[in-house]
Amino acid sequence: MALDTKAAEADSADTPSTAPARRSGPRSAKRSLALWLGPILATAATLIWSGNFVIARALHETVPPVQTAFWRWTIAMLAVAPLAAAQTWRQRALIRKHLGFLTLAALLGVTLFNTLIYQAGRSTSATNLALIAATSPAMIVGFGVLTGGERVSRRRATGLVIALLGVIALVSKGSLSVLLGMQFSSGDLLMLAATATFAGYSAMVRRKPQGLTGLAFLFTTFVLGTLMLAPVYAVSLGTQGGFTPSGGTVGALLYIGVCSSAVAYFTWNKAIDLIGATRAGFIYYLQPVFVAVVSFFALGEPTTPIQVACMGLIIVGIALGSGAMTQRAASAGTDAQPAKATRPAPHSSTA
Repeated sequence: MALDTKAAEADSADTPSTAPARRSGPRSAKRSLALWLGPILATAATLIWSGNFVIARALHETVPPVQTAFWRWTIAMLAVAPLAAAQTWRQRALIRKHLGFLTLAALLGVTLFNTLIYQAGRSTSATNLALIAATSPAMIVGFGVLTGGERVSRRRATGLVIALLGVIALVSKGSLSVLLGMQFSSGDLLMLAATATFAGYSAMVRRKPQGLTGLAFLFTTFVLGTLMLAPVYAVSLGTQGGFTPSGGTVGALLYIGVCSSAVAYFTWNKAIDLIGATRAGFIYYLQPVFVAVVSFFALGEPTTPIQVACMGLIIVGIALGSGAMTQRAASAGTDAQPAKATRPAPHSSTA
């Protein structure tokens, strides 16, 4: 037995490809892919949500906020149902077991988040909304740290501050007088509450029940969130009346229902699964950049040199804060190299 062991060790030292390398190779490649796919998915979700800010303007005067939210999630639920209904039914026992967790996630991410934003938009300026929304990534990081499993290095914290300063400068157009002259209202408190609910939802996505598929989680929270909105929707119909559908309102509702809800929430949740809420939160800082770009092409709003500089500052902060992803991807590639007569170090899980 001893001779056989020594012979095996000698063969492993002379052979370019070893058993540990074969085990670590696919694992490292999968990990490396996740580190790059996660930011791409988070960026896609942020880009879609940026279009939502522009589209929502068409609904501001025509559809009451609660009714906008109700039809948004009803459309999202119907869009996801053909893909997720069968999975959700097969996992009904797991869903029933974790119904309390899923109900809270639905309350934060579906029932409250966008409803609060739509309501806030009626009593505060777009500038205030954008400025308060800039606190969302910091809140996501904070929730990730408080709930455990997320770590914030000095470099990541520096990137967070730089990106936040870039957002503030972009919203205030680089003018201190504009920033100091801003007036806050009850709508600002609603927007602050909205950012907190989204941060809480993002932290919960990372800890969804083990074994529950992403589509089943998405569909279940959509159904629960819409059901919780239904009584408030009925009250809104009774007190504010309905709205008259038109091509503009139907098109806008379809966009925020299918794109901003079904597609964007799926990609955002998948990004959190791959890279964690903290890193996804950094990419959320791109939203004001995308809003400015979409507004330039869709609405013809001019872009000034100050705005371009602020966008650059935001991108620098994101690159600095999430730079660890590139380093980890590189180290994953190094881990995949053949090892000689040494036991490979265990891979640490990425947050």
